[in-house]
Amino acid sequence: MFNAVLIGITTDEVIYENYQSIFIFLDVLILSIFTIEIILKLVVYRHEFFKEGWNIFDFVIVFGSLVLYNTHFVGVLRILRVLRVLRTISIVPSLKRLTNSLFLAIPAIGSVTILMGIIFYVYAIIGTSFFGDISPEYFGDVDLSVLTLFQVFTLESWASGVFRPIFAEVTWSWLYFVSFIVVSTFIILNLIVGEIVNNAQQLSEHARQESEDMQRVMNDLDELKQMIRKQDHQHNKSNKTG
Repeated sequence: MFNAVLIGITTDEVIYENYQSIFIFLDVLILSIFTIEIILKLVVYRHEFFKEGWNIFDFVIVFGSLVLYNTHFVGVLRILRVLRVLRTISIVPSLKRLTNSLFLAIPAIGSVTILMGIIFYVYAIIGTSFFGDISPEYFGDVDLSVLTLFQVFTLESWASGVFRPIFAEVTWSWLYFVSFIVVSTFIILNLIVGEIVNNAQQLSEHARQESEDMQRVMNDLDELKQMIRKQDHQHNKSNKTG
């Protein structure tokens, strides 16, 4: 978190110029801590380290920063420095689960995206055919129509900027815009959100199950320790009696 805040402060040129030596020292210190962390993980986990995607992500960022630190690849180094902020995700379990659920939803999101592309294409052709002469700046060709539909999809100034001038000329145009918003924004977008939420719930359930299993193991160990203590106590008593 300190690294993330520090990188944000360095974007202020006035502050960075006045305290440049301090920022460089802190950046080297943070990079050294990250490097020691990666080395310790490699020592402990060895080849198992690279079986987790988050570890590979951390390794690439830290190793790349070390290799490019004093080179002329300043742009790449800045990108790697900014990406170090994303290491916060791998530290916080809840953020890690949420991000994993997003990655798990990518196949389903891909299918939904294809469906959305088909809907955009169909509506773009309809918009170009009926509104191209009325509003050529928005529906002059299919490319412009797709871009306009994306603006409508985001619900950003679609009514005053796009819809009302066309509605003044073609009264039934509200059917076109309302149906597109209902299908694309309310239905398709909810499919994506629902898939992400579903994966997040599954990961949370899996994490809860692992936590319960670990708790049962700890309880079994405690019971085993108590049995060993009782046996040792009885053994000591028998030795004293003998």
